[in-house]
Amino acid sequence: MSKILNKTISVIVPAFNEEGNIDEFVDQFKKMVDKAKESYELILIDDGSTDGTFDKIKTSADKYSFVKFKKHPYNLGLTEALQTGFSVASGEIYVFYPADLQYLPEDIPALVAPIFRGADVVTGWKQGKYKKKFVSSIYNYLSRRIFNLKVHDLNSVKAFKADILGDIFLRRDWHRYLVVLAADKGHRIEEVKIPLYERQWGKSKFSVFRIPIGVLDMMAVKTQITLLKKPLLFFGLCGSIFFVLGVIIGIIALYFRFVLEEGFRPLVYLVMLLIGLGLGLFILGFLSEGLAAIREELGAIRKRIGDIEDRSKK
Repeated sequence: MSKILNKTISVIVPAFNEEGNIDEFVDQFKKMVDKAKESYELILIDDGSTDGTFDKIKTSADKYSFVKFKKHPYNLGLTEALQTGFSVASGEIYVFYPADLQYLPEDIPALVAPIFRGADVVTGWKQGKYKKKFVSSIYNYLSRRIFNLKVHDLNSVKAFKADILGDIFLRRDWHRYLVVLAADKGHRIEEVKIPLYERQWGKSKFSVFRIPIGVLDMMAVKTQITLLKKPLLFFGLCGSIFFVLGVIIGIIALYFRFVLEEGFRPLVYLVMLLIGLGLGLFILGFLSEGLAAIREELGAIRKRIGDIEDRSKK
């Protein structure tokens, strides 16, 4: 395995109330770095912990030169923690890893390896028993069907080239859809089996209340990568259907009124409703087209800014 032109790999680890895991994680990371052929840096993000997590992180930074860190004043969530990590990272390859030691640092080189072979994004496929396997399996099944992806696990550790972030936009809680958004932009996706271990300290941050949030986020991402690309096509089609139905029912209403001489006022109201909906959807489609154009322009500007920042780092 080569050093990929001596590029640095930035491992970004969000931590929220993980004081019992930080020391062990960093020590295991050090052992991995000593054996690895690549250059690594470890970026620990304290996401508003209320225990001694930040003190442990600072101690690790004093002990090891490869450790960088940032602290949030309060808990902002994984996506924001990753964004903070991206702002600190100096590597050309990013790795997202949790601090709970359910994934061990020794497996990071295996996760990164496909990028050496040309992959843009690598997602881990959890191997082992875990408590939320049933919920995770349903979520991943729906994701594969909805997004037409052939990976088994979207909600796991990930490695990816830093420059793909110029092509995608991560909203709150959208870290789990990084693979989906990258695939939508044409990036090459690969998958690696990664062992999952029992948590030895602390407790899971998973809550059943996250399930409906995840489903709504899934719908939002699907809307962004499909509907928002050609909104007039969707709204125009729906509007046309309502408009045509309104015209047909209007003709029926006229037939009742002038041929059968039996007026039926509810039909008139239905005609007004359908034609109004049709015209409204057309107008919404035109407005959405304008918003889609602005969104694409902002994406292009964001990518140019990212390219400028990359050149300035070099």
